[in-house]
Amino acid sequence: MRKIIAPSILNCDLAELRQECEQVLGFGAHWLHLDIMDGHFVSNLSVGPGVVKSLRSHFPSVYFDCHLMVSAPENWVGAFADAGASSFTFHLETQPDLNSLENLLVSIRARSMKTGIAIKPSTAISEDMLSVLNKGLVDLVLVMTVEPGYGGQKFMHDTMAKVSFIRERFPNIDIEVDGGVNNETIQVANKAGANVFVLGTYIFWAADKQQTISELLKLVDSGI
Repeated sequence: MRKIIAPSILNCDLAELRQECEQVLGFGAHWLHLDIMDGHFVSNLSVGPGVVKSLRSHFPSVYFDCHLMVSAPENWVGAFADAGASSFTFHLETQPDLNSLENLLVSIRARSMKTGIAIKPSTAISEDMLSVLNKGLVDLVLVMTVEPGYGGQKFMHDTMAKVSFIRERFPNIDIEVDGGVNNETIQVANKAGANVFVLGTYIFWAADKQQTISELLKLVDSGI
């Protein structure tokens, strides 16, 4: 599968947002990862649909990988579709039952966005999640490798069992990892079966962003 580097703008200099995005894309990054936090599902606050809309006006063809860490994602589908989100990834933990989970996925697809389900490190792969995966309603699974809400945390290696489990059963789905990803842990995730890699501080705080992205691309392209 195609290996995708997706820098998280949560860790860039937000006062230079457009320039920072232009820079990492110019250096070879594939997607922009946008972390949406509501101060409820996680304690932090971040950007909303207005920022997505502003970025879309400058980057009309870039894939905007939107990760919603919000308590009621169903309330935000229309706003993010209108803003120009390419994908809408929400947390499994927010959905009380299979019916609500399916309805949310269908509503996202109806607004021409790719669908994604995220799970926290402590969240198991449930029967409801397997059901919607088997029905082909999900384009991407995001396995959080740190607790959601803040950057700069340490990669949790035990989450790789979930990555391997999903990859074995769903060989064609995109599997994303987010949190503590660097030049060492990206190789671990790559071997486990992930193909989309979110990196925040490791890219945006690097002394040489171009060299860092180039090295990451070589590591995943030469790996399993």
